Amino acid sequence: MFIRKKQPSFNESNLNSRDHFEALKDQIIDPQASELAQQLHWKFLDGISTKDSELYPIAISGNGAPIVLIHGFDSSFLEFRRLVPLLNKRFQLFIPDLFGFGFCPRPKNAMYGKESLIRHLNAVLNQLTNKGPVGLIGASMGGAAAMELARLHPKKVNRLLLLSPAGLTGRQMPVPPPLDRLGVCFLKQKFVRKSLCRQAFADPDNNVGPPEEQIASLHLSVPGWGRSLAAFARSGGLANLGQPLPNQPLKVIWGKKDRILTKDQKKESIDLLGNRLEELEDCGHLPHIDIPSEVAKRWLKTS
Repeated sequence: MFIRKKQPSFNESNLNSRDHFEALKDQIIDPQASELAQQLHWKFLDGISTKDSELYPIAISGNGAPIVLIHGFDSSFLEFRRLVPLLNKRFQLFIPDLFGFGFCPRPKNAMYGKESLIRHLNAVLNQLTNKGPVGLIGASMGGAAAMELARLHPKKVNRLLLLSPAGLTGRQMPVPPPLDRLGVCFLKQKFVRKSLCRQAFADPDNNVGPPEEQIASLHLSVPGWGRSLAAFARSGGLANLGQPLPNQPLKVIWGKKDRILTKDQKKESIDLLGNRLEELEDCGHLPHIDIPSEVAKRWLKTS
């Protein structure tokens, strides 16, 4: 039985993203997410941070060869909570919040879209230049970002594992005002968050409860969340980033019970990826949440 902890009282306008997260982290009710939250570091990123106080969140866990884990749309580093303890004994994991997402700061005059998101990930990779080549694990939209990053850095990235990747095909579809803001208002509704959370799991009746619903919505109160999400929608988001395939070894897994990816997206991905793609039973759109041990096995098999 999970007991809901009382949420802290604070004035959002008086907090930066770091202070905001610190006010929330002790309220996390999922044990693995709570442990991962304690491993969050706040880094100055050259080319991204505009002042000494502007720090960006990166969870760092374990020791060994480096892996960068890239989360999906409107999510945060916490979505990797179940995969981290299966890999951090042999690898050092770096899990940034994507620019404009999670618990990142949202500068008011910044642009939010593909270019800024990739520029931020480039800065994260530059922080790891003394770690040797890194592996990439990208989930959903993070899979498309991982593909772009691998093409840009063929010497820094040594292999990729994509989890139900989105944004590999199709085209960018900018959302015009005022639909961008209306979409944000819709996504913030509790019933919508709950529905999307359930839709992402293979067996929501047994595997979705207060901890999962909390993590899916915890970052919504970060200052600037709605503004950055609307700007990202206006930019058209990430699309058609699957080609050309990067030269590094590439493995893709997705769930047979994925209800997020459309039939057309699945067909296009099969045509693009061929035998690099493996479909897994008892899995929805979140292999690293539904079956994290299987995800870890596939990474370790090629180590």
